[in-house]
Amino acid sequence: MTDWTIDRAVEELLRRERERQDGGRITDQWPELDLATAYRVQDALIDRKRRAGENIVGVKLGLTSQAKQQRMGIDSPLTGWLTDAMTLATGEAVPVAEMIHPRVEPEIVFVMGRRLEGPGVTWEQALAAVESVHAGFEIIDSRYRDFSFALPDVVADNASSSRFAVSAEGFAPGGLDLVGEACTVSVDGELIHSATGAAVQGHPAQALALAANSLARRGIAVEAGWTVLTGGLTDAVFVEPGRTVAVEFAHLGSLTVTSGHL
Repeated sequence: MTDWTIDRAVEELLRRERERQDGGRITDQWPELDLATAYRVQDALIDRKRRAGENIVGVKLGLTSQAKQQRMGIDSPLTGWLTDAMTLATGEAVPVAEMIHPRVEPEIVFVMGRRLEGPGVTWEQALAAVESVHAGFEIIDSRYRDFSFALPDVVADNASSSRFAVSAEGFAPGGLDLVGEACTVSVDGELIHSATGAAVQGHPAQALALAANSLARRGIAVEAGWTVLTGGLTDAVFVEPGRTVAVEFAHLGSLTVTSGHL
């Protein structure tokens, strides 16, 4: 038997975030934490944040590459919540003093024009519900030591969510080649990673469709006006004080990631 509960897991994850202190896997102490229970922890964690004044503004996808899914033993991306407190304005420095070990990932971002509800959503239906497509990045910051976790751990931790930024200019999805949309990540002018939109589930709209269908199993729809981070196009890059990370897309624009002081 274990003395772990959903409430205790929420308290532990919030404490780690608040105190900037990572820790071991919860599943090591609570082996009964399965994926369904982990999503209940995630929802309860976000409910605590909402009661503290934060508002849900969208969803994010994680583990959108098939290689990562195979390593984790799943066949679909995981989902997490975005709140207004996670938003970084364009040009705003990443508050690394409030984080544990932040990393940045480039993202193709959708802003929803209408409600998208599963099950059975296709990528074509998903894309038709999108109002605009943007360049973006996500700052992930796991509450687990060395980003080491089992799948239920990271789901409970709201998919390592921390901050995100979205370009001000958006583009209508019609006419965009999102599969071939190229992206590069540079640190202090040195090219580190490159990828195309195909890295996200073969097509970013396919990731959105899978998210809608996954959320539908919990009675949740992707709402009009929400921001959707479709998943990291490349491996994540550590956000180090004094260094500048540039995320550049072929057609969607670019964003620069700077960091504050520790």
